[in-house]
Order: sequence, then C-alpha cells, then structure tokens
Amino acid sequence: MKTWFPSFVALSGSLLLAALAVPQADGATVNVGTGPSFKGPIGLQLYSLRADFTNDVPGTLKKVSEYGFKIVELAGTYNLPPAKFKEMLAAHGLRAVSGHFPFDRYLTDVEGIARDAKVLGLEYVGCAWIPHEGDFDEKACRDAISTFNRAGEALAKHGLKFFYHTHGYEFRPHAAGTLFDLMMAETKPEFVRYQMDVFWILHPGHDPAKLLKKYGKRWELMHVKDMKNGVKGDLTGKSDVSNDVVLGTGQMDWRAILKAAAQVGVKYYFIEDESPTAAQQIPQSLRYLEKFKW
Repeated sequence: MKTWFPSFVALSGSLLLAALAVPQADGATVNVGTGPSFKGPIGLQLYSLRADFTNDVPGTLKKVSEYGFKIVELAGTYNLPPAKFKEMLAAHGLRAVSGHFPFDRYLTDVEGIARDAKVLGLEYVGCAWIPHEGDFDEKACRDAISTFNRAGEALAKHGLKFFYHTHGYEFRPHAAGTLFDLMMAETKPEFVRYQMDVFWILHPGHDPAKLLKKYGKRWELMHVKDMKNGVKGDLTGKSDVSNDVVLGTGQMDWRAILKAAAQVGVKYYFIEDESPTAAQQIPQSLRYLEKFKW
C-alpha cells in the first residue's frame, strides 16, 4: 500500500489492531480476531478505512473501536497534528503502535519522524514504498538499503524500531536470488526489521510461509490480507484494490502462513483490507481468524 496523504504526518502500510476481551458462556475471555490457534495480537491498518476517515475522523475511529480493535497501525493523521490524533485515538480506546512514513522523509527528516512518532506513542516506524521509475532495479534497491540502515540507526537512538514493508516489486531476479534477498543481506538486523504483507509476497509468485522461515526473526510485523481467487500477479507492486477479499475466501494458505509466523515470532499482525467494501469485510475476516485452526 502506498501512502501519500497530505497530512501533518504521513504514516502507512500496514495500523495495529488489537483485541477486545469478549466474555464467553463458560466465563473465559477471548480477544477479538483470535481463537483456537491464532493468538495475535491482531490490529487494524487504518488505511483500510481511508475513505471513511476523509469524511469523518471521530466516527471512523468509533467504528474501529466497535470492531473490537485496541491497537492500530497508522496511515496518516488526516491533517491533524500528531498530539490531537493521539488524543482522539485514546478517546476511543485505541493505541497506535506502528505507523508508515513516506520514503522521502527518511531521506530528509528522520529527526522529524522521530518527534512525530514519539508524540504518537509509536513503537515501530516504517516505510511501505520505495519510489522508482520503471522497474525496480539494483540501484534503487541499494539506495534504499543505505537509506534504511542510516534511518534505522538514527531512530534507534530514540528507542524506535524501523521496518520496511514488502510491496512485491522487490522480487525481481538478482544474482542467485532476488533484489529482496539483497536487501535482507545488506540491511543491518539491529536497525532494520521487516513487515510481511502476505499479499505482496504471493502476488509476485512467492510463498509467504517459506519466506517467513527463510528470514526468521527479521519479520516482526505482518499485514494479514487475502487475494481473490484467479488473480495472476506480477512484479509491479500494483493490483486492483478489489482483489483484496475476506480472509479465508482467497488464495492464501493461512494454515501454513500463520503457523510459520507464530514459529518465527511475529510480534504484531494487522488486518489491511484496501477494497471498497473493507468496512463490511473486516468483521468477516475477524470471525474467520476466531474460528481458524491449524
């Protein structure tokens, strides 16, 4: 997902949702979106409801809270100062733990990102899109590697964890692997973490579960989303938003993916649904996770 919001802070890619304790008949409690196998924590990437936020910020935050989420990942603050947006989140029982900022800002304003992130109370700050003309190539990849290492080190001094969110175009062939393998090899683990958007792993033809196992603890965050059956992907990092479907109704092998994610220690999961009907699909996806077993 790209985030080019003209907001005071542009955060994107994949709002941490979290969990509302729901009483059960036997007196036990469960967290929304979690069940027999999947334990989360699950949050919401607010970009999912971008159209709603454009029209009504407090009403949309109320909707997010009513879904049962307690934690979110940000995709902008909708022209509101960070302090005001944090105040509004808190008023609806929500806490932002992650957010996306545009690549160019990591080049020119890392300290500004750090200030905004601290005001918002973020733990993770990331990037979801590397600007490039035409095909993503080795030069663009190496430039991003340098930017990410430098930004990650600077942000670590503020107690913030930097991450990169996969977007599909990084899987062009390079040497014996892909440009993504180059990125993993040359970014510093102590400063650069990764967020797997499973849609943007499958779309270019790769297996999310295998890639989770390959790079293990480098993966700390995940965007949970499903791809419509019949969709054929490519290496553009682009797809029609209507190809995002309710979890469990598309092409993803959730048993393999979520089991591998738990094994490698993914810290936070976020539902991100970019479809025009996201508001209706999000509750259905939560119910799927609550019943899901592996």
